Amino acid sequence: MKKTWFSIGQIVLTLIVVVIAGLVLWKLIDYYMFSPWTRDGRIRADIIQVAPDVSGLITEVDVVDNQQVKQGQTLFLIDQARYTLALQQAEATVQQRRATLDQARREDVRNHQLGDLVAREVAEESRSRVETDEAALADALVAVNTARLNLQRTHIVSPVDGYLNDRAPRTGEFASAGRAVLSVVDVHSFRVDGYFEETKLSSIDIGQAVDIKIMGEPGVLRGHVASIVAAIEDRDRAEGSNLLPNVNPAFSWVRLAQRIPVRVALDDIPKDFRMIAGRTATVSVREVAPASGKAAKADGTTASAQAASVSGASVQAAAVQPAVQPALQSAPQAATQPAASAAK
Repeated sequence: MKKTWFSIGQIVLTLIVVVIAGLVLWKLIDYYMFSPWTRDGRIRADIIQVAPDVSGLITEVDVVDNQQVKQGQTLFLIDQARYTLALQQAEATVQQRRATLDQARREDVRNHQLGDLVAREVAEESRSRVETDEAALADALVAVNTARLNLQRTHIVSPVDGYLNDRAPRTGEFASAGRAVLSVVDVHSFRVDGYFEETKLSSIDIGQAVDIKIMGEPGVLRGHVASIVAAIEDRDRAEGSNLLPNVNPAFSWVRLAQRIPVRVALDDIPKDFRMIAGRTATVSVREVAPASGKAAKADGTTASAQAASVSGASVQAAAVQPAVQPALQSAPQAATQPAASAAK
């Protein structure tokens, strides 16, 4: 008898272990195969490349590598001597053009006062000379403004709040106009891009809460889904030499899911957290919204609308019924009177 109970206990224990193992296995399969999470996440930020608008030697550098800067803070200065001389030359040209214009105006006024004593051709030439000198003066004023602007542009400032890269310029280097000298990481643009498999996109929607685990950090950051990319590059297709599509062959028994970038906005960043663009992150969507749930929600909304319309129709019918009842009561009498007339 004891042996029988012992055997039953072994069977029950084995069944319990098998059930627990099956549940654990199902949870693992559901987590790794179907849950919307990915280890392929990266911290991203906007990188602003700072390029001077004018060329020249760098005479002063007010920042160091990896320094935090504020918007409008001076980064470095370009040699101002050449641009100061250009401004002085433009101002001297303005004075010369103004003196020439004043002389042309005096001659034009004198010819106009002489009247018929001056040939019409001479009068027209003097007036044309005034207009030409006025245009030349306006052009010289534009040159002065341009020279003054170039002088201002020798003062390079930070366009945003952020951090410098690890290579600040050095005094004595030559900076070329339009060529980036350094870059600034915009501190207000940090976000996380998670690259989810396309099979898990049905469980991701805009606004869902997200947990972000940065590699090497003990805490978990909170965020929400901000956007989902609308297109990715097709690496299996290229354009051939004869303008025909060149499609790479694929193995029919191996189908790899594409990874779609999903942008996650950070809701709360701890003050002691070191935010570095490029760090690896694990992104997990907390509030799962599967397609079936969305369909059920849509069906529920439709059913509610239908129910509301039905209830509205019932209310309208109830309101119309008192007015219809007298008509229905008088309807048999009205139908009887024609029949009686026909009988006569």
